[in-house]
Amino acid sequence: MISREPTIERLATARALLLEPFGLDESHLTRALAEIRAHRVDDADLYFETTRSEGWSLEEGIVKTGSFSIDQGVGVRAVSGEKTAFAYSDDISEASLLDAARTVRSISAAAQSKKAKIASQKIAKSRALYPAFDPIASMDSTAKVQLLERAERMARARDGRVVQVMAGLASEYDVVLVARADGTLAADVRPLVRFSITVIAEQKGRREVGSAGGGGRFGLAYFSDAQIGKYVDEAVNAALVNLESRPAPAGEMTVVLGPGWPGVLLHEAVGHGLEGDFNRKGSSTFSGRIGERVAARGVTVLDDGTMADRRGSLNIDDEGHATQKNVLIEDGVLKGYMQDALNARLMGVARTGNGRRESYAHVPMPRMTNTYMLSGDKDPREIVASIKKGLFATNFGGGQVDITSGKFVFSASQAWWVENGKLLYPVKGATLVGNGPDALKKIRMIGNDLALDSGVGTCGKEGQSVPVGVGMPTLRIDGLTVGGTA
Repeated sequence: MISREPTIERLATARALLLEPFGLDESHLTRALAEIRAHRVDDADLYFETTRSEGWSLEEGIVKTGSFSIDQGVGVRAVSGEKTAFAYSDDISEASLLDAARTVRSISAAAQSKKAKIASQKIAKSRALYPAFDPIASMDSTAKVQLLERAERMARARDGRVVQVMAGLASEYDVVLVARADGTLAADVRPLVRFSITVIAEQKGRREVGSAGGGGRFGLAYFSDAQIGKYVDEAVNAALVNLESRPAPAGEMTVVLGPGWPGVLLHEAVGHGLEGDFNRKGSSTFSGRIGERVAARGVTVLDDGTMADRRGSLNIDDEGHATQKNVLIEDGVLKGYMQDALNARLMGVARTGNGRRESYAHVPMPRMTNTYMLSGDKDPREIVASIKKGLFATNFGGGQVDITSGKFVFSASQAWWVENGKLLYPVKGATLVGNGPDALKKIRMIGNDLALDSGVGTCGKEGQSVPVGVGMPTLRIDGLTVGGTA
């Protein structure tokens, strides 16, 4: 059997699922784009998508929920200056496609000539970061149920104080096809899986929760018993540690953040402020500061959509452009923003492969992929040992940020009170309050232990959710405000 180049193979899959069953081919896409370009527009695209999703959940020893859904449709967009016109339909047909094209072109006046110049078709450059297959079919239903049941048995066997276990398994098969006004044709086949487990432990009438999980763009075979065991250990240990926690002290203090998932603070407090739309509009605290020092020396932050198998990675972004590895901050100096096509054009800079949308029913905007800080040169044990009095936060729950001011609030789901370099006891209810750019400048030590999250991140922006990744090494930040319960 002769295999085709991955880009061509993905295009063939997209045609087979999104065009051929509906009597469409590339000529129909060309006609729809020509209809839009009969008016004066700066950009236009068609975004076809079909998504198959499956989920299983276990609670109280029983698989209580099983779900399966299919969603498909096409989004049609025209851009004129700063204005965007968008229409979508879950009916993929020539009639609905042309109707949407005529609707969105009304954003701009008709051109002098009714004949639009048709760009010659070209296949977009893309990557091969993950397998192009359906992860739902990578394990049968019986095996999926048994996996969840094994996870529950493992968790209960770890410690007698575990009184409740909830576990979930989710799979998604997403195929997209993008046709652009410049003739670009691009496609992607995106597998995505995730396992999650939450345990409740009880001791002397007190109950506490611990959670863990992971996933990425691969098949369900990744979740071996050994891998599930790691998630179970993490969740059970978190719950047991929280059983011993005391109220968190409050005030301004030294805070050390652990590696990996605590990078969600970097994502929220800094990452969103570096997205192109906020900076074009001047609403970000980082607006107009390219080339300026915005962080302590040694701080280098990247957004990288090209990492193999990662949850936040994409072969192409949702505008049909190859993803990139973008340096946002280098040694404390602001180097650039994350851009989609619209904001890059208006700002007169290059696209960065960060145009993302939740589905065919949403317009694209600049979004993060995998955002992380590079390692420094400090041993993480040395960083913790340097704390005279302060907090060591190893895991986080929710948080929020104000893009304009940079102010953030984050709750630590697992943290320790430290004195003279010793972890004295776990604390509960610690909330980190600060300003993103200000916190970057207060970084005093950077560990040599960069870690990425386990593959659980979902980012929300303007009502749209997309999968993302985060990461960072151990960090020491001085003078951060902690809101506590003590």
